[in-house]
Amino acid sequence: MTKIFTVLFLLLPVIASAQLVGKVTNTHGEPLPFVNIYLENSYSGTTTNDDGNYKLEVTTGTLKVIFQFLGYTTVTKEIETISGKPLVLNVTMQEESTSLAEVVISSKEDPAYRIIRETIARRKLNLDRISSYKADFYSRGIWRVDSIPEKFMGQEVGDFDGQLDSTRTGIIYLSETISEIAFQKPDDFKENIIASKVSGNDNGFSFNSAQDANFSFYENTIDLNAAIVSPISNSAFSYYNYKLDGVFYEGPKLINKISVTPKRPNDRVWQGTIYIVEDDWQMYGVELSTTGQAIQLPFITKLIFKQNFKFDTATNFWVKISQTIDFGFGFFGFNGDGRFIAVYSNYEFNPQFDKKSFTNEVLAFEAEANKKDSIFWKGTRPVPLTDEELNDYIKKDSIQTLRKSKVYLDSIDQKNNKFRILDPITGYTYENSFKNWDLSYEGPFPKINFNTVQGWTGGVGLSYSKSYDEHRTRWLNAFVRMQYGFSEDRVRFTGGITKNFNRTNRIRLSLSGGSEGAQFNASEPILPIINTVASLFFERNYMKVYELNYGRLGYSQELFNGLRIFTNIGYEQRKPLFNTTDYVTLPNDDVDYTSNNPLIPSDYSNAVIDEHEIIKTQIRANITFGQKYMTYPDGKFNLGNNKYPALTLQFENGLGASNENYNFSELSGSLDQTVNTGNKGEFTYRLKGGTFFNGEDISFVDYEHFNGNQTRVGTTPNYTNVFNLLPYYSLSTNKTYFEGHLEHDFRGWILGKIPGINQLNFNLVAGAHLLSIENNKPYTEFSIGIDNLGIGKYRLLRLDYVRSYYNGGSDGAFVFGLKFLGLFD
Repeated sequence: MTKIFTVLFLLLPVIASAQLVGKVTNTHGEPLPFVNIYLENSYSGTTTNDDGNYKLEVTTGTLKVIFQFLGYTTVTKEIETISGKPLVLNVTMQEESTSLAEVVISSKEDPAYRIIRETIARRKLNLDRISSYKADFYSRGIWRVDSIPEKFMGQEVGDFDGQLDSTRTGIIYLSETISEIAFQKPDDFKENIIASKVSGNDNGFSFNSAQDANFSFYENTIDLNAAIVSPISNSAFSYYNYKLDGVFYEGPKLINKISVTPKRPNDRVWQGTIYIVEDDWQMYGVELSTTGQAIQLPFITKLIFKQNFKFDTATNFWVKISQTIDFGFGFFGFNGDGRFIAVYSNYEFNPQFDKKSFTNEVLAFEAEANKKDSIFWKGTRPVPLTDEELNDYIKKDSIQTLRKSKVYLDSIDQKNNKFRILDPITGYTYENSFKNWDLSYEGPFPKINFNTVQGWTGGVGLSYSKSYDEHRTRWLNAFVRMQYGFSEDRVRFTGGITKNFNRTNRIRLSLSGGSEGAQFNASEPILPIINTVASLFFERNYMKVYELNYGRLGYSQELFNGLRIFTNIGYEQRKPLFNTTDYVTLPNDDVDYTSNNPLIPSDYSNAVIDEHEIIKTQIRANITFGQKYMTYPDGKFNLGNNKYPALTLQFENGLGASNENYNFSELSGSLDQTVNTGNKGEFTYRLKGGTFFNGEDISFVDYEHFNGNQTRVGTTPNYTNVFNLLPYYSLSTNKTYFEGHLEHDFRGWILGKIPGINQLNFNLVAGAHLLSIENNKPYTEFSIGIDNLGIGKYRLLRLDYVRSYYNGGSDGAFVFGLKFLGLFD
């Protein structure tokens, strides 16, 4: 009897279920994509795909099915379903006819303003109304490219592993996820991914996630690289104009259709249509777009958001049930578009969560989540595949085994491993894809540079990389490099090997050594390419170096979530170096090269250090408070947590020195954080400090050096780790020190409101910097600048005016930011 009941219990879902399928079109017979379809008084629903097709699992019996689509009249159909038999229900939807007949029109103000004021007044209430819930979540993402170039900067682009056709067009990413999500205010979130599918990769994991799709226009701003002001934010009237296009009824509810246009097109704003429910003052739907210029990602050509809501009688709230995000992009000939869709169903509001319901793990995959077969997906996927998507799955899945075969991978390698005429200069890579290893030769270009100690320098290198699994969770890298200084007539070699043991706690072991001309400041504040230009064309040889012969052993590991340690121990031999050349391309009679002594630039005979040896040890702890992370079957991915600053603590020790006065200890720490201030921009700060023990007579190499800048050229995205007018070594210290950097990027909040200037899409940036050293007067800098300079899509420039104050004196200069130069480091 027990077995009989067990069998009946297992059969109940089959006996009681049926399937509803069909196509939704407009009155012209054209398919309507992403129509919301759900059962009356439930959260069981789906949407149509691009082709207008849909599929919905339903129970047997008499049901009412609702078809809802922005701009069209909602359709309700009563159906009778029979177990085991699919029911075909095709629906034609009529365009919504809006009317202003019931609206009282004022000559002073459009009626939309009253509606928006009412909605803004209840914005916070509506945002807080759903304080906790559980739901089922489905997401699908697709990226296409169109006629992309065969080469980029002289390098072969490839065909994305066979995903492009003869016109170099095709789908390069198609994936789906099915997951269960949970949320609790203010920001507790958890997603458990039940199934994940990536076209052409049965071992792949989709990067679609519910948290990344969680956009609410009830928030004052929506963060899309820049904070875009919501049309119903508290400050919305400063950014938008509104017009009531008409009204219509959804059952007994009156829906207001409102056109939204920006007051200033280049503000961080949206434009389009929002639908507001009268008296409820909640959103019925959203159809808004913004631009790459607005979000300060110029390669984005379009970005369109659509959201749909349905009324929940239990909570008296309009709940989001679907969202689509369409985007286009174009940059250096790489053009394409894509779409991410999200469907929410089976809401459970105000569930009983306990303390263990939420942790810092915000996403996890169930075992075998990426191994679900086509039968599972066909029966579970709430939104049917389009013909394009289905064909992509069939094509790529059918040849997947072939593309993993040795014969195929060898044929691809044979093509890519061909030696080309410029390879001796630019570099060459030989790859064995089947065995997951490659051997690379690094050519001298573009790293040919000049300094007055070595003269022209150039070099070559060899590197070897080996991956031990498909997802590169365990890998080994090894390298050896040779550099030749023409003026000093000397060859120097460096080499190293690093082994990464996993992607969970990222245990990493490294061994390195060799001989190099190293900057006294190990942070290398001046790029070789900047020093080359400054030396050859302006006779300003700012880079100061010494000879470092070393052997070093390093180890790093995440001990537990939020705490990662780095340790190393090494032998170092330091030797002084002197200028060996005074070559200059454009001689300047008013300027001469300085010596390689950073403290006494006019002393060409005496070095700042003598030859010595020392054993250096270092342990550093990186602490991320409240660190959020995602757990994949093959590893852990840390997301950080911008609510709190990141803390770094470091202890460095020098012992066993050939001159015992050079033994020392240094304890230091830093705090840094970037704070999103909504539509007012982004605030970044960095605080650093430290102290020495037994550091009175240590080598100048081991002083604390601060990142100065005498070239008047900036090379970093922000200036929170540099003093732009400070000579490189003038305040280097072996005493207690503190430095602080503050910078605020207003992201258009100020300049975007100034007529004329707002057309340029520039950002105002302000900064303040302080350096305090024991027994010294403080050094300070203040700056005001303009970021996001450039032409069209290419916005990689910045210009700041910096004023410094020290020891009763003041100086000022412009600093030109060339943010792309970091690419050549």
